Amino acid sequence: MRHIVVTGAGRGIGKAIAVRLARDGATLSLFARGADALEQTAEEVGGAFTRGVDIRDASQVDDAFRAAAAANGPVHALVANSGIGGPNEAGDGDRFYDLVQTNLVGTYQCMRAAERVLAAPDERRDVVVIASILARIGVPGYTGYCASKAGLLGLVRSFAAELAPQEVQVNAICPGWVATDMAWEGIDLMADALGVSRADAYARAMTEVPLRRMSEPDDIAGTVAWLLSPDARGVTGQAIDQNGGAFML
Repeated sequence: MRHIVVTGAGRGIGKAIAVRLARDGATLSLFARGADALEQTAEEVGGAFTRGVDIRDASQVDDAFRAAAAANGPVHALVANSGIGGPNEAGDGDRFYDLVQTNLVGTYQCMRAAERVLAAPDERRDVVVIASILARIGVPGYTGYCASKAGLLGLVRSFAAELAPQEVQVNAICPGWVATDMAWEGIDLMADALGVSRADAYARAMTEVPLRRMSEPDDIAGTVAWLLSPDARGVTGQAIDQNGGAFML
């Protein structure tokens, strides 16, 4: 049974990933800032090791991964999903540093901590990073989010090359609009800026999506499950664009 760590597992995409992986038979360790939401996820998946973690704090991250390995054995996979969103702007309240420190530096710290407690080389090992379509495109007012998510793709490629001799596969997923609290907060900000209703803002946002709809968290969870499966053997250093066609290479 594979031991998989999922960060940001309290809600949204992270929760959906935890539920899917539990259904597939994984032993789970779940991390997030919000303890109450995390415990709800653990209950829903039938039990898991849980730890409240601020991934900006390297010592907290190291302690959490060591504790998870002590509880559930060496780690076979990390799904690095923790992150924050929203805009930032120049001035005293600029959130740029916090966005980069959380999304990019925090994810790096999780990947290094996971590396230190990985399972033996004769077992399959994986890292999957949840990036964003904003790693691919620029959006006004989202300099911190775009920069941090774009940085994750460089991080994934570098880690994939670095860990390839140990046969550790490292990949990213770049979701577009996904029906989560974070996405709806973005729709509401758009509605306020345009002076329109939430429904009108949603309709306008979906004009940029060829499939004309948001993805569901379960959609992203399914792609994570595939990347961790034998069917994805040999897939490494890739960024999978799962965004309804909003960005096509």
